[in-house]
Formats: sequence, structure tokens, C-alpha cells
Amino acid sequence: MDDTALTLTTDMMLVLGLVGFTMVMFLFERIRADVVALVVLVMLGLAGLVAPEEIFNGFSSNAVMSIIATMILGAGLDRTGALNRLAGWLLRRAHGVEARLMLLTGAVAGINSSIMQNPSVMALYLPVASRLSSRTGLTLPRLLLPIAAAIVMGGGLTMVGNSPLILLNDLLLAANGNLPSGAATIEPLKMFAPLPIGLALLAGSLAYFHFRGGKLEREDDGTGATPARTQSYFAKAYGIEGDVYELTVTAESPLVGMSLGEAEALHNAPLLLALKTGDDARLAPPADTRLWVGSVLGAMGPKEQVSDFAQNQFLRLSARLRNFGDLFNPSRAGIAEAVIPATSKFIGKTARALALRRQMGLDLLAVNRDKTVLRENVRDVPLRAGDMMVVHGIWTDLAETAKSKDLVVVTDYPKGEQRPHKLKIALGIFAVAMLLALSSRLPVSIALMTGVAGMLITGVINIDEAYASINWKTVFLMACLIPLGWAMDSSGAAAWVAGHSIEQFPSGTPAWVMQLALALLTTAFSLVISHVGATIVMVPLAINLALAAGGNPTAYALIVALSASNNFMTASNPVISMVTGPAGYTGKELWQVGGPLSLIYTVIAVVMVNLMF
Repeated sequence: MDDTALTLTTDMMLVLGLVGFTMVMFLFERIRADVVALVVLVMLGLAGLVAPEEIFNGFSSNAVMSIIATMILGAGLDRTGALNRLAGWLLRRAHGVEARLMLLTGAVAGINSSIMQNPSVMALYLPVASRLSSRTGLTLPRLLLPIAAAIVMGGGLTMVGNSPLILLNDLLLAANGNLPSGAATIEPLKMFAPLPIGLALLAGSLAYFHFRGGKLEREDDGTGATPARTQSYFAKAYGIEGDVYELTVTAESPLVGMSLGEAEALHNAPLLLALKTGDDARLAPPADTRLWVGSVLGAMGPKEQVSDFAQNQFLRLSARLRNFGDLFNPSRAGIAEAVIPATSKFIGKTARALALRRQMGLDLLAVNRDKTVLRENVRDVPLRAGDMMVVHGIWTDLAETAKSKDLVVVTDYPKGEQRPHKLKIALGIFAVAMLLALSSRLPVSIALMTGVAGMLITGVINIDEAYASINWKTVFLMACLIPLGWAMDSSGAAAWVAGHSIEQFPSGTPAWVMQLALALLTTAFSLVISHVGATIVMVPLAINLALAAGGNPTAYALIVALSASNNFMTASNPVISMVTGPAGYTGKELWQVGGPLSLIYTVIAVVMVNLMF
């Protein structure tokens, strides 16, 4: 590196000033981050630090298009209820062993995050965690942080697992235009280039919480879940508890020829929420529907109660939902609370008279009236204004009923249409997109957009749902800040900082020491300016630091991209911010548990990158 490159110019000072401005604005959060990013973009253009014809190229970059594609693909998988099916599978595989359940859940969540944006995976796992919590007794504080950590770690398995890694290849290619003469061209990393590093990080996270998970043990103070997300709330408030089982009517059963309403009135009968006769399966079947040999009932209750009922009525019991798996998918149906307003047409009428099951597809389970819970003969109770109805049904049916304004739903539930019948199609399209991404002939963005087009064409997701699934704040933030990274490189500011940084190290300092310092500095930046901002600022610096030290620029840049996600201590990490509220974590708890994990992350990342490069 010649002396000219180390001379501080006006352009360098302007770029470094913009970097400082960005950090201060992000730190104090007086202005929204995406607005700050737009201001920085405009100032880059006004100052001439980026050419006018290139200033908006960040919006069309491969990184931004890849992030948009992964968001839409994730929404498509969500519409099919793919991850909600994991809860039952995880419980079956764990065989009631807590340690095994924690390892399985973390491992599967980490693998999922390798092909989807981390916040999207965490959003899908929140209801999964709540269901696991309600069925095992594990508190959400015990579950959520290990899952969140596994998702962050698993993002390092592929080049599309998180925003910093998606950005990395674009930043590496941009750096080629400013390399000193004689320096080798930097090649972009392939789809699964970081796989060994991601596997080591994920294993480190699982081992950490396996041996130190007790740090998250505390009494459940009720902040661990919301009524919308867990069955435990309805068990405590209404006595509605247990799992769903299938009961098949045999030829010897006294229920043959009996109506569903008569069966429900039998002593110690569980909640009968679904019925399949022939090929017709439905939730909330009308009370006058007759039961015949071969009819299958969807019964909910404690296992002992359901088992006794099955034995007394000569029914064949199955804990596996072969007939009702899609109907009872939490993303499609569930229990909700709804209040009857003073203007409701329901007032003075019973559920039986309203034909809630037949006309609206809703099954009334209980009524909360003046803090008194009514469950006996609840369908014959005249409803009053202010009554809290507890109903079970398909979410779309509930949403349709709520439009009439005769009841006000107070439980948060999925408003969009769920398409579990499209699951195999969605998984097939996703697999094809991943295979295309592995091809060196196609950019990852084109491969992922091929999957998006496939999901749109096959009806897995419609275009309005696709638009709604995109987090435009994230997209805008990244697209506006990408030119700042270009300016850091093209102005020579990154080279100037790298050169002066090298001077601070004693002669003969090992490369791994500089890499460790780089990783820690990037982690510190990520706490202040987000993982995207830290990546954009630090990758050009890392490349120039590697060139000055005679190291591998790709290795140094990869350490930065990995370290940008190394934040388990503050809510500036989107994944951590999503679990802080539901689990009720305090800042002290996050630092106590996340601090050591962050150090482990740094050591593993530096060691594995050096082993690979």
C-alpha cells in the first residue's frame, strides 16, 4: 500500500463523517433507522461520493432481491403450516425428555434458519414454542432464548441465512473495482461455503444451553405467553385442557345411530370438536349429525378422560391425527375468546338457537360471565351483553363471523387464509429453488425468485400476500446503506483506517489476533448500528486490513459478516427483540446468558474461518 493511499482526503473525511453520523443516529434512535439511511443516501449523492447513475443501484442489488425472495418464500411455507407441524413431531421424538426436546427444537430451528430470514423463522417458532410450553410445562423463558440463539447460529449455514451473509458477496464484488494493482480478484462465496462454520456455531449454541440452561430457570410469572398463543391460558381460565385424539366408532359401540349432541351429553364425555363420516371431515359438526360405524370423532381432553370414554363406549383411540391433521393445524384453527357487544343480535339467544355450529362453523366451549365460568349445558345458556365466549373453529370462519359485529374477537389469530393442502407443492418448489441456488451458473437472487414465481403460479401464496410479507423497512435500510459501503471503499476511507489500524499492532502480530479484534469490533458495531450497518461499514475495512497484513481478504470479510449477527445481549438484534417481550427477559438476564455465548461465537467463528482458509 503506497503513501498516497494513506493520505486523508476530503472525500475520506466526508465518508467517515457520514459513518459517524449513522452510528450516532442509530445509537440514540431519535429518528427511525430507515429514515437515517435515506438521509445518508441523499448526502452521498449530493456530495458526489457515489456517481448519480449508481446512487440507487442498491435497490436492484442481488442482496436486496435475495432478501425479498427469502421473505416471500418464508411466507409461502408459513401459509401451508409447515413449521406448525413440527411441534407434534418434536414432542413425539423427544419422548418426554426435556434435554432431548431442547436439542431437537434448537437443531431444527437452526437448520430452518439456513434457508429463511432469521426474523421470519423466529416468528414461525413463537407459536411452536408456546405449544411446546403448554404441553410440557417448560416455561417460555426456558425455551425462547435457546431457540433464538440456534436460529441466529443456524443463519451461518448458508449464504442466504441472514442479511450480513446475503450482503457479503455484493460487497466482495464491489471491492474488486478498488483493489491495488497486482492483488488477486476476490471471488464470491458459493451457497454452502460457510456450512462447516455454521454447523460448529449451531453445535456450540446447543451445547451451551444444554449445560447452562438452568440460568434461564425461574418461576413463570404469566409473562411467558399470551392467550392467543398457548393452550395453558385456556386450561387455567376455563379448565379447557388436554390434547386432541381421534376416536373411531366400532360396530360394538353404543354411539352407533346416536346424534353428536347425545354423545356429548354422556357422562365424562370429552369435547367433541370434529367429525368425519365417509370422506367428509369438518370442525364444529352440527349437534344433530348422526354417528355411524366408521365415523371418526376429534375429541379434546386429558388423555385419561379420553381413554376412559373410548373404553366405555367401545371406540378405537388414536393419538395420531391421521384424519384431522390439517383441520387441527394451529395455523388454520384453534380456540379464541370473543366478547358480545351491547348491539349484538346474539343477546338473549342460545348457541343452539343461533346454530353456531351449522351456520358459523364455531363450537361454543364456555362462557365467562362476571368472572364466573359456565361450561355445563353451555349451548342452552341465553347470552348477555358483555359475555366472553370461548369458541373453537377455523380462523377464516371466525373472521367471517366477526365481520357481522355481533361479537368482537379479542384473541390474536392468523387472519390470512391457510393452505395446508399446498404443503407438498411448497416444499417441492422450495427444494427446486435451493438446488438452483447451488448452481454456479445462476445468481442466488434469480434462483430464489424462481421459487417465488413458482409459489405464485401454483397458488401457494398470492401476490398481495407476497407484498405484505416483505419487511420494507429492512429492505429500504439495506438498499440505502449499501452505497455507503461502496463509498468507504472507493474513496479510500477503508484503506486509510486499515492502514492506521495495522500501525497500532506490534510487529509480528499473528493474523488471528487481528481477526479476533476485527470480530469484536464488528460485534460492538452491531450493538449500535444493527447487523446490516455493521456489515456495510466493516467489510471494506476488513478487506483492506487483510491486504495490508498480507492475509486472505475473503476470510477477513467472512469473519465480519458472521460477527455482525453476534448479538445475543440486546434487542437491536431483531430475533432477540422478538423473544424479549413474550419471555419477559430483563436486560441483566440477556447480558448474563448472552454475553458468554457471544464470546463463544467469536472464538468458534475465528477458529473455523482459519481452518477453512
